[in-house]
Amino acid sequence: MSEEQIHRAAANESPYPPPRAVLDAVTAAATRVNRYPEVYPTALAEAIAAHHGVPVDHVAVGAGGAGLIQQMLHLVARGRRRGEALFAWRSFEGYPLIAEGMGVPVRRVPLRGHHHDLDAMAKAVRRRTKLIFLCSPNNPTGTAIGQADLDRFLDRVPRRVFVVLDEVYRDFATDPATADGLTTLPRHPNLVVLRSFSKSYGLAGLRVGYAIGHPGPVAGLRAVTMPFLVPEVAQVAAIAALAAEPEYAARRRALAAERERITRALVATGMPVPPSEGNFIWLPLGERSAGFGAACAAQGLMVHTFPGEGVRVTIGTPESNDLLLQVAGTGGFVRS
Repeated sequence: MSEEQIHRAAANESPYPPPRAVLDAVTAAATRVNRYPEVYPTALAEAIAAHHGVPVDHVAVGAGGAGLIQQMLHLVARGRRRGEALFAWRSFEGYPLIAEGMGVPVRRVPLRGHHHDLDAMAKAVRRRTKLIFLCSPNNPTGTAIGQADLDRFLDRVPRRVFVVLDEVYRDFATDPATADGLTTLPRHPNLVVLRSFSKSYGLAGLRVGYAIGHPGPVAGLRAVTMPFLVPEVAQVAAIAALAAEPEYAARRRALAAERERITRALVATGMPVPPSEGNFIWLPLGERSAGFGAACAAQGLMVHTFPGEGVRVTIGTPESNDLLLQVAGTGGFVRS
């Protein structure tokens, strides 16, 4: 099977190439790759601040969401007594991988029905807890935290504990009840919101993300940022992407429509698909997960399989999405 015949639905990438304005900016910057970029991407930080209507000292730029997660963990790893990180499970695989690689102890709080169990997470906070990750929409289940639930949770968490609201998929959310970290920030000085250009802006290959928070934690993040971290090509692409917001918004609406179409079709056939607010869906197939992933691969559809738990499928082009429905309908994986 050739590369052209393979449908990439495993990494939550955008199926769309960059808009022309973004490609033009990348092409122009590529002629200068013999030069170092800015020590710190100030122009990009200013563009992000203007886009969200916040002061620039509320913005930290990093190498994608994962890079900023590493920087947050670096802050809690310092000192004689390392703090621990707390997060729901299953959630973003990078949390334990990055934390354990840095020697930061982790604790996992099981999901409740594919959702964060915020009550259990609040009760799990102890003296050693310094950092909590909340992924909303959650990767891989797609479920989002509601605004009222987030507010109650933050009111229960001690202010000495940083809460990182990982919203790299937030732009795909259509449920008005979904929490918005940026509107929540003013009331909670220990809250840090993560966003990324990898997903909704389709710049996954350039690794650009950012955090928005209060000046104290943002200054901490900037203090542990490596010099020259974000290449100029990535910086200009991200700035151009912000300027192309109307085109990206149309793409997000198209992906959300496809997400709802596929979800309705699978649910109608008996597949228990939880409602997703990301650019992917979660199929909780349990022991049938590996077989489903293999059946998809045989048809050229690459999905992310979690053996014994489920399968995460990125929403792609209609052709790719129809292939998913074909495998689900013909492989004996749907229970009526």
